[in-house]
Amino acid sequence: MQKRKLGKSGLEVSALGLGCMGMSFSYGPPKDKKEMISLLRKAFERGITFFDTAEVYGPFINEELLGEALAPFRGQVVIATKFGFDLNPEFDPRGMKGSPGLNSRPEHIKKAVEGSLKRLKIETIDLLYQHRVDLNVPIEDVAGTVKELIGEGKVKYFGLSEAGAQTIRRAHAVLPLTALQSEYSLWTRSPEKEVLPALEELGIGFVPYSPLGRGFLTGKIDEKTTFDNSDFRKVLPRFTPEARQANQALIDLLAGIAGQKKTTTAQVALAWLLAQKPWIVPIPGTTKLDRLDENIGAVEVQLTSDDLREIETAASKIKVEGARYPEKLEQMTGR
Repeated sequence: MQKRKLGKSGLEVSALGLGCMGMSFSYGPPKDKKEMISLLRKAFERGITFFDTAEVYGPFINEELLGEALAPFRGQVVIATKFGFDLNPEFDPRGMKGSPGLNSRPEHIKKAVEGSLKRLKIETIDLLYQHRVDLNVPIEDVAGTVKELIGEGKVKYFGLSEAGAQTIRRAHAVLPLTALQSEYSLWTRSPEKEVLPALEELGIGFVPYSPLGRGFLTGKIDEKTTFDNSDFRKVLPRFTPEARQANQALIDLLAGIAGQKKTTTAQVALAWLLAQKPWIVPIPGTTKLDRLDENIGAVEVQLTSDDLREIETAASKIKVEGARYPEKLEQMTGR
């Protein structure tokens, strides 16, 4: 597995990470714990050293899963987790019920970190993200609190998730950011306008989540696909049958390139991301070993400058239908 450094921080990770949310949360019921522990360990054996979780995934049970699964490899892996939600019993962060409940007050951050350390069975969190920007707490206070935690040896590196360019600059001025995690793929390209240039200027790495469009860019989902009631995609505007049908043009584009390369649409989508910048590390999630192997294979797919131009030209003519999130959750991004 190739390695990449997240910006100027010096934090080196596998070129592809593993998003672990779906093992416990959002895409149907939690998966079998023993099977997921086996999958996580096989990911490490195949060269993946970068694992992504959050206290809200479950909540809590995804961190516990990683804590148990990755215990044998302590010191050989980088675990990223996140704080920033009020985890009261009524709150469902998928937006299906309850209110958003953001909380990045300093005392809440410190409490969240103690919980994450315990569940992950570690003494130091490698990379700690603010999950969503909390407009009620100045980002300078958030960065200052994480700076204190770094001083105490409880955190190594600091990141933000779904933050806008100005917030990134303000946080970075207090405590240098190692990474920004936001959705980015061929069907979600909003970071390209302001965020990616700011990251390049400041020397911050970029960790795209949902690099396969929550499964859509694999080509295995169409307008006839049905989702379980506990599947987050059931409430996403971009996953209505009408939107899926309209967005099939993007799959056709990827499939055409995949046919030329004798690879898969998912691998082309990931290879496209990897080709954008050397400091981009996608974190596709999966619960299946064959999909894990397919994703890892994307690291070896070489897209030429002609390939990239062909994709860009074709993609620029395709209008992606449907918002990423319901309005309430969409308002929590890009702040």
